[in-house]
Amino acid sequence: MGGGPMIQSIDYWAIAGPLVLALAAGLVLLLDAFVPSRWVSGAVTLAAIVAAGVVIAVQAAQGTTRGTFCIPGSAAGSESCSFVLDRFTLIFAGLTLAAGAVIVLLSMGELASGRIPAGEWYFLLLSTLTGAVLLPASRDLIMLVVSLELVSLPVFALTALRRFDGRASEAALKLFLVSVVSTAIMLFGVSLLYGLTGSVHLDLLAAHLRDGVSQPALMGGDGAGVLAVGVVLVLAGFTFKVAAVPFHFWVGDVYQGAPIPVAALLSVISKAAGFAGVILILTQALPNQSWLWTPIVAIVAALTMTVGNVLALRQRDAVRMLAWSSVAQSGYILAPLAIGSGAAASVTYLVFYAAMNLGAFAVVTRFPGLIESHRGLVWRSPVAALALAFFLICLAGLPPGLAGLFAKVVVFRELVDGGLGWLAVVMAINTVIGLYYYLAWTVRLFAGRPEGAPSVGSRAVVTAIGLTAAVAVAFSLAPQLVLSAVG
Repeated sequence: MGGGPMIQSIDYWAIAGPLVLALAAGLVLLLDAFVPSRWVSGAVTLAAIVAAGVVIAVQAAQGTTRGTFCIPGSAAGSESCSFVLDRFTLIFAGLTLAAGAVIVLLSMGELASGRIPAGEWYFLLLSTLTGAVLLPASRDLIMLVVSLELVSLPVFALTALRRFDGRASEAALKLFLVSVVSTAIMLFGVSLLYGLTGSVHLDLLAAHLRDGVSQPALMGGDGAGVLAVGVVLVLAGFTFKVAAVPFHFWVGDVYQGAPIPVAALLSVISKAAGFAGVILILTQALPNQSWLWTPIVAIVAALTMTVGNVLALRQRDAVRMLAWSSVAQSGYILAPLAIGSGAAASVTYLVFYAAMNLGAFAVVTRFPGLIESHRGLVWRSPVAALALAFFLICLAGLPPGLAGLFAKVVVFRELVDGGLGWLAVVMAINTVIGLYYYLAWTVRLFAGRPEGAPSVGSRAVVTAIGLTAAVAVAFSLAPQLVLSAVG
C-alpha cells in the first residue's frame, strides 16, 4: 500500500508527566494486593506527584512547545496535534499537582480511621490527577471528552468509598447522574461541531469555522443554526463540570456528603480541569464565534456569582458554605472569558483561588462540623484559627489577604478595560455580599470560648494547612509569582 507511515511516533518526554501518574496508579493498586498499608500507598502516591512535578518543572524550564499524536502535513504545512505541551498546559499541570499533593495529605487524615480502603482511594486519586494533567494538553474534541471523564469517573467512587454511609452513597449517586447528563449534552454538542466541520482538532475546527460560518449575519444559513446549538450544548456540558448556574444544584449535597478531601478535590482540581476545557474550546476552537458565546458567558457568570453568594449566606455547615462559596468563585473565574480575550485573567484568578480554598478545606478537615462550632477556636488551636481566618479574608478579598484582593483586581480591571462595566458592577456587589459570610465566620473564630468541636486531624493535615498558608502568604506578598507565570 502506498502513502505515508501508518504508525505515529510518540514523544514520551511530552507525555512524561501524566505517564508517571498513570504508572504510579497501577503500582499503587498492585502494592495494595501484596502490601496493604495505607502509609505505603500514600507514600508512593505522594512520591509520584512529586516526580511528576519535577518533570513539569524541567519542561517549564526548557520553555519549548512540544506536540505528539499529530496529523502530518495538515493545512499550511503545520501539524495538528492531539496533545500539546505549552505554557497553558504547564500552568494547569503545576496547579493540579500542587493541589494533588495537598489532597494526599488531607487523605492521610481521612484514611486514619481504617474505614476506607487506602489502596483503592489512592489509585482513584491518581487516576483523577492523570486526567486533570492530560486535559489542558488536549487539543482535539475526543481527547478533551476522554480526559474530562478520566477526571470525573474516579471521583464517583471516591465519594462512595466511605462504605455504610448513606449520605456518601447519596452524594455519589447525585454526582454520577449529573455527570452523565452533562457528558451526554456535551457529546451531542461535540457531534454537531464535528458534523459541521468534519474535524475534531481544535485548530482545524477554528480554520473551518473561520472560512465558513463565522458571522452573525449568516445565522439564517444552514450551518449557522447548527453551530449555535453545538456551541450552546458544549458550554452547557462544561457548566455542569464547573458548577455554574443553572447547573449548580448538585454542589451543596455532594460536597457535604463526600469525604472532605473529595470535596476539596471537586472545588479545585475538578473545577480547574473544567475551566481548562472551557478556555480551550472557546479560545482555540471558537475564537471567531465570540459574538455568539461571549453574551452567554457574561450572563452565566453574573448569575453564578450571585446565586452562589446568596446561597452561601444561608449556610450553617462549614463544608456547605465553602461549597456555595466555590460556586460564586466560579462566576468570578468565568467573568473575564466574557470579553473573549480574558483567559489570562481567568487563569490568574483560578491559581490564587486554589491556594485559598484548599487551605480553608484543610482547616475544616481538622475541625469539621457547623460554623458555630468554630466559635473561640483561637483559644484551643490558635495556629489553625489564624490560618482559617487568613484564608477566609483572602477569599473575601480584604487586606491582609492580598492574594484574594489581587485576584479580584485582575478580573475587575479586565472587565472594565473590556467594556463590560455592568458585569464589573455585578461583581462588585457580589464581593460585598461575600464579605458578610466570610467575615461572620472569621469573627466566630475569635469570639467567646470554644464550643468543644473535636479535632480529627493528623500531622499530615497540619502539614497541609501549613503548606497552603505558606503559599497564600507568598501570593499575597509577591503576586508577581502568579502574574508573571500566567501573563
